[in-house]
Amino acid sequence: MRRFTRLHLALDRSTRATDKLAALRRYFSEAAPEDASWAVFLLTGGKLGRIVAAGDLREFAGRATGLPDWILDASYDAVGDMAETIALLLPNPAEPTSGSLSYWTSDRLLQLKPLPAEEKYLAVAAAWRELSQEERLVWNKLLTGTFRAAVPRQLVMRALAEVAGVTTDVIAHRLIGDWNPTPDHFSSLLRSDTDDAEVSRHYPFQFANPLESAVQTLGERANWHIERDWGGIRAQLVRREGQTFLWTSEDELVTELFPEISTAADSLPDGVAMDGEIVAWTDGAMLEPAELRKRLGRKTASARLKREVPAVLFAFDLLEEDGADIRTFPLSQRLARLSHLLSRLSATERARLQLAPLVESTNWNGVSSERDRSRLRRADGLVLKRLDSTYRADSPLGDWWMWKVDPLTVTAVLLYAHREPGRGAGPHADFTFGLWRGGELVPFAKTHSGLTDSELFEIDQFVRSNTLEQFGPVRAVAPGLVFELSFEGIHRSARHKSGVAVRSPRIVRWCRGTRPEDADSLETIGTLLGSVENVDAHEP
Repeated sequence: MRRFTRLHLALDRSTRATDKLAALRRYFSEAAPEDASWAVFLLTGGKLGRIVAAGDLREFAGRATGLPDWILDASYDAVGDMAETIALLLPNPAEPTSGSLSYWTSDRLLQLKPLPAEEKYLAVAAAWRELSQEERLVWNKLLTGTFRAAVPRQLVMRALAEVAGVTTDVIAHRLIGDWNPTPDHFSSLLRSDTDDAEVSRHYPFQFANPLESAVQTLGERANWHIERDWGGIRAQLVRREGQTFLWTSEDELVTELFPEISTAADSLPDGVAMDGEIVAWTDGAMLEPAELRKRLGRKTASARLKREVPAVLFAFDLLEEDGADIRTFPLSQRLARLSHLLSRLSATERARLQLAPLVESTNWNGVSSERDRSRLRRADGLVLKRLDSTYRADSPLGDWWMWKVDPLTVTAVLLYAHREPGRGAGPHADFTFGLWRGGELVPFAKTHSGLTDSELFEIDQFVRSNTLEQFGPVRAVAPGLVFELSFEGIHRSARHKSGVAVRSPRIVRWCRGTRPEDADSLETIGTLLGSVENVDAHEP
């Protein structure tokens, strides 16, 4: 437990992916298989369920510490996380009991589930007396089902791959489906023999480079194939030995999350691999990208979710045909073969697995106009591909270009500052910004990206000195700081007080010297919104 707690804290406190990766590699290289298997389970999103309700845990803490409710509440307001609050309030044991992660999960935690309330309290209180303060933090989060790994699943798989000496997609294949955290499973994860993963293996992705010069410098328009970039999920569909696998560009298997796509692929012949983009699509129009994200972060897609957020794979390249790697064929030939392959599907199947819509403008001026209208289609821009290009993982300059639309921008006022749960007295790093409506500032967007560490420190000092109200880890701040925000898309939303929601908001710069009253209003947003709504969204 101690080793895993150190790992969790190292991951939580580091902002550098290289440091997180090093910590993971070290843990998986040194931990016993029975512990490492549980670590993989927890760090890749495995759920133990809620053993103790949050309210019951708070009651347990009151009994164990003898503190009145008002002290618990005040402490929670200061810390912002109940699991951490309890860990801090409990007295430290003189000599914490050493025990493995496997012991504390299998023999202690899971054994609590069937116990009646009083026995559960006695068992939890006994555990608190045995664990150190930091171990109690992890234990409390496991108890309430609120443990979250401070690391992307992809980075965990990369660390395992480096320890095993295999590629990340092999690890992803071995984590398919339900599995139990056992020493044998962990040993199988680290096998150097990769024959088991060959059937599902995808190809390294090729990516487009950003286009920074005038599009006319690319030469003859006729030499280029042009598609829209829908801002969806980049994916490869692999069909081998009667099985279908859907991989994202992050080496995640999402086959079970998009069964309508994998079912449509059942009619494809074996030995096929195609590249494309998963998009939320219905009645010939794209749904907001935020809708597609509802399909992620779970094991399967419910019937309701499939109905409300239907997905399609826009295929735009064929990488394997009849079991043969055809990436060295020119794009024009790969596209012709892909079109023929998809034409053999039924109409129902083609509704979920179809050729990516083509931008057909015959000259660069027309292409430029289509790029300008991308946001009207809820797309991010255009992708331009040289028709004679091969498919290469090193993404060479000159073959594929990404031509994104310019972001929308506004100036907004800082309204709320958020501190991540479990960060204790750390700096506020997430912020909510507002725009004017009449004489009132209305919350408009929340983001954390785009600031340097020194700026975050300076803003944190302002937040602490200008707090109007505090709600746990959230502080309402007196208007004083103005920032320029950019975002890629905007749409109406009844769920938001402002009446709109924006996609991918980002802090562009701190507008030092700009007065809050000079920030933008929702009228500005109304103008931007109107500019993206006057279009037939069913046009490709």
